[in-house]
Amino acid sequence: MTALLELQHLSKSFGGLRVTDDVSFTLSSGDRVALIGPNGAGKTTLVNQISGDLDPSEGRILLGGVDVTGASIAERVQGGLVRTFQVTRLFTGLTVAENVALAVMQRRGLTKRMFSSVINRADVREEWQSILGLLGIAQLAAMPVTKLAYGQQRLLDLAIGLAMKPRVLVLDEPAAGVPHDESPRILEAIGKMSPDIAILMIEHDMDLVFKFAKRVLVLASGALIFEGTPAEVKENAAVRTAYLGSYADARRAS
Repeated sequence: MTALLELQHLSKSFGGLRVTDDVSFTLSSGDRVALIGPNGAGKTTLVNQISGDLDPSEGRILLGGVDVTGASIAERVQGGLVRTFQVTRLFTGLTVAENVALAVMQRRGLTKRMFSSVINRADVREEWQSILGLLGIAQLAAMPVTKLAYGQQRLLDLAIGLAMKPRVLVLDEPAAGVPHDESPRILEAIGKMSPDIAILMIEHDMDLVFKFAKRVLVLASGALIFEGTPAEVKENAAVRTAYLGSYADARRAS
């Protein structure tokens, strides 16, 4: 089976500083993978290369078997690679429905049409209503983004990602800024997504990571130091030393 996303010996250097160091891994249909590591491990730099915000110094990125190493962000999105961001990038002057509808229109090549008329087209309206309903925020459709709580903004961010119909979805700290007791809503929303989508999550909330992931990648000093199941990661001494520390020790004692 062809991998949906494949990184082959990816490296990135800024001058003499090697920030990504020979990283290789694959994502296939249905994968739920978390990328973790301490601050400064190079996670953002790696994700920026995957999404097209940065060009790698060495290595290749394949999307559905096609080399997209030199492809633009837009070309990667068209190929089914979609990224959400650590800080929401919503259109604050629009409503929840309008934000999702705009993403639907962008994917369909309708953005040059009159916005007010296209958003109410039956097929566009059906799609944004379906996405908002899937994520449990249909009741917010008419609400301006400025009125949303931050957790609701994160759910809207996920809705916009889904509107692009990804094959590979990269979630950059989807629970960032969300109160800890509200993070299960993020996990619940992710759980409702199509099982065919390959999801890569970058997240610091370890409870969220271990509830979400079937496989965990651990990055330290730009290199992958471990790959395994959540249970294997928590038991690995090198990972505890590099990142998990007291979290893993506490779990072992409980």
